[in-house]
Amino acid sequence: MKNEFPNYHKDIVIDGVSIAVGEQKQINLNIAKLPSRTSIDTPVFVYRSKNPGKTLLLIAGMHGDEVNGVEIIRQLIAKELVIPKRGTVIAIPLLNIYGFLNFSREVPDGKDINRSFPGSKEGSLASRVAHAFTNEILPHIDLGVDFHTGGGRINNFSQLRCLLAEGDNEEYARAFAPHFIINSKLRDKSLRNVAQQMGKSIMVYEGGESQRLNRAPVKEGMRGAVRLMHYLDMIDKEDIAKMRGAERVTEPIILERTSWMRAKFSGLFRSFVKNGSLIEEGQVIGSLTDPFGELHHDIICKQCCHVVAINHQAVVNQGDAIFHLGKTS
Repeated sequence: MKNEFPNYHKDIVIDGVSIAVGEQKQINLNIAKLPSRTSIDTPVFVYRSKNPGKTLLLIAGMHGDEVNGVEIIRQLIAKELVIPKRGTVIAIPLLNIYGFLNFSREVPDGKDINRSFPGSKEGSLASRVAHAFTNEILPHIDLGVDFHTGGGRINNFSQLRCLLAEGDNEEYARAFAPHFIINSKLRDKSLRNVAQQMGKSIMVYEGGESQRLNRAPVKEGMRGAVRLMHYLDMIDKEDIAKMRGAERVTEPIILERTSWMRAKFSGLFRSFVKNGSLIEEGQVIGSLTDPFGELHHDIICKQCCHVVAINHQAVVNQGDAIFHLGKTS
């Protein structure tokens, strides 16, 4: 029988630290220092089975204010759900330590790490973080899930984004089994893009909103990670039962196109539909009003589509994104 993982028994080396098969280690990947000279280290948790298999990356906190992903991986680690029986799991609960400490999406220089890949050792702070990740982590993995939330007050319904035509992405996404799978193009200088260039598959899980711990998307993200590990033969069927609800799988809805509906007027915004719901052409899905009782504008959907995100901001400006809508074809 052909050995599918001929190099599995070689040590993984991250930031000069070797991890042999059968070992579990925490590596503190040094990124930079605060102005006070305090080191900023990104904890990397590596779990290696003695039995060969794929190497899965679970990463969150690339945007420091998106704490749902941090909580997903924190719980997976705390409940020992990331320990594989075959293969390796690399878990990074929080990449952007700077943003996390300052309730910010970006690092202190104002740049977005997820628009800075593959990065540079001599570049901006965001570029240096991306460079360290690209060179120390990505070479070791086969595939990964990058956990995010909506930005600002945007609440994303549980969804997985990937380029379905690329490699085994559709199989992996279906195994994760979120409510929505969105066929999403690659963006320049993103983690997904540089990983694809290296022959790695990265899918993005989106659930909830920034600076909030939203229970439902956290649980759904955990269930998806466990389902994916089972599909990759990293854990056995009985291990799925350790994550309540992971065994219950419904067929994901694949959305080929999405678009934003924007506020036609500035004012007070109210949504009349539930996130994740199917809405009909001509349905009134929300309203815009002024603070003085003089203006009332019904927001009418012009097509049959699914609601994949809603803006929870009560006061909006003209042109603000208020609904993210998706179509299956």
